[in-house]
This record gives sequence, structure tokens and C-alpha cells, in this order.
Amino acid sequence: MNKLPLAKRTQVVSALMEGVGVNATARLTGISKPTILKLVADLGCVCAAFHDRHVRNVKAKRIQCDEIWTFNYCKDAKVAMAKAAPACAGSTWTWTAIEAQSKLMISWLVADRTGESALAFIQDMASRIVDRPQITTDGLASYVAAIDEIFGIDVDFAQLIKVYGEAPEGTPERKYSPPACTGCYGKRITGRPDARHVSTSYVESHNQKIRQQNRRFTRLSAGHSKKIENHVHHLAIYFVFYNFARVHSSLRMSPAMAAGIESRLWEIEDIVKLLDGEEMAKAA
Repeated sequence: MNKLPLAKRTQVVSALMEGVGVNATARLTGISKPTILKLVADLGCVCAAFHDRHVRNVKAKRIQCDEIWTFNYCKDAKVAMAKAAPACAGSTWTWTAIEAQSKLMISWLVADRTGESALAFIQDMASRIVDRPQITTDGLASYVAAIDEIFGIDVDFAQLIKVYGEAPEGTPERKYSPPACTGCYGKRITGRPDARHVSTSYVESHNQKIRQQNRRFTRLSAGHSKKIENHVHHLAIYFVFYNFARVHSSLRMSPAMAAGIESRLWEIEDIVKLLDGEEMAKAA
């Protein structure tokens, strides 16, 4: 297969990062779907390795963690009857940890929502930061055991517990959102977290952006991932794009620049060139 020119690869990645699906990107660019998926796989591996190497020694005073749901291949209720469903079909969770001041995505993990996944996620996050952080999560119990095992007492940790009311009788079923939130309160778990900063608003806002800017997360569409590998590769590209090539509206710079791990704003072309650098390194 001939290698796509840089301009064409940049065009493909630009479309995908703005929420265009793979099939629509193929129609817009004139590039075949298999070629696009191969580009996503190759670049995704490189971007994951880049994030792993460069998002390190982050000065993170306040970290917010959350999970965003989607599904792979089909929803849980249809897994049993689905033809040729892979082992990982059904609900898929993306765990995210964002630094509240720089808005840098420190760590992310695609997995299930078990305690083992929480432990792996928190362990990876802890390996990337310096100083004693204040961490806020939602009320998921798995966070408590994971943070206790990784940080011990060397952390200020609180959970934001949301209280939901029951839907009034006769109200149509709400499939895509929980019942109305009637209130929330902070619950101290470890250390002395500052009550003024017990919040998950930044990470929840970013998770909404993930859903808006990635076709694989769009509800009521056929754009969901059919293979978990492609899902992970796409997210690897997206998080490098978000950290290094996207101007945050409140910061007026990229999160990587705000965090001090990059001095300039990247272009989409710079992300694509990571693949060329990896190929040159292998050739050498």
C-alpha cells in the first residue's frame, strides 16, 4: 500500500478530531476506509507512546477524575444475541484525570469499571505527577481503595457525592441521562482537601467535549466503535490533539503549554509527523 502524502494524512486526522466519522471522512477525502483505519492504528500507537513519554513530572495541585461511558460493537443487552460479538463487546468506560489549573489530561484508560481498572488508572496517574495533589472524584467506591493503595496518606482526597431525585410518576423514561440532580456534597476521604476545590466540573466538562468531538461517542448513531483496538487508537490521537494542538478557551493556549511541558502550540500536521519520526527511528 502506498503511503499517503502528509497533506492527505493531515486532512484525515483533522476531520476525525472534529467529530467526523470514519465513513464520512472517507467520502470527504476520497481515501478508502481501510486506509483511514490503518492510519488511525499506526498513528494511535505512536501517540500513545508519545503521551506516555512526555506527559511526566506534571506539577498537579488539583486533579479531577471521572469516567465516560460508551459501548463497543453493541450494547450490553444485545451482546448475548449478537453475531460474532468480540469478547470486549458491550459497555466501555474511559477513565480520565485532568489537572484543574492547566486543564492538562494527565492520564486516561479505556477499560471496564471494576476495582482493578480503578487501581491501574490511579497508578498510572500517580506515576506522572509530582508534589502532593488534591484529588476529587465522583462517588464511585473503587476510587477509595485505589487511591488509598497508591497514595496512602500522602494525598488530600475528597469525593463529590451527587444526590438524585426520583422521576415524577408518569414521566417518560429518560434513557440517556440520570434523574434530576437535587444536590451534592463533598465527602472528605483522606488528608485535608480544600472544600472550595472539591469539584469535578472541569473533568465533566471535558468528558462532554470528548462526546461532542469524537464520533465514536455520539449517541443514537452508527458511529460507535466496532473494534476496541480502533477505539483506543482514536482516543490516543485525540488526547495528544487536546493536550498539544487545541487552544483552551479560558487559557488561550494549549493545556501542555499551560502545564509547562510544551513551549508552542502544535498544528495537526505536527501530530501526523510523529508517525514519520517513528518510522525514521525504526529505519535507523
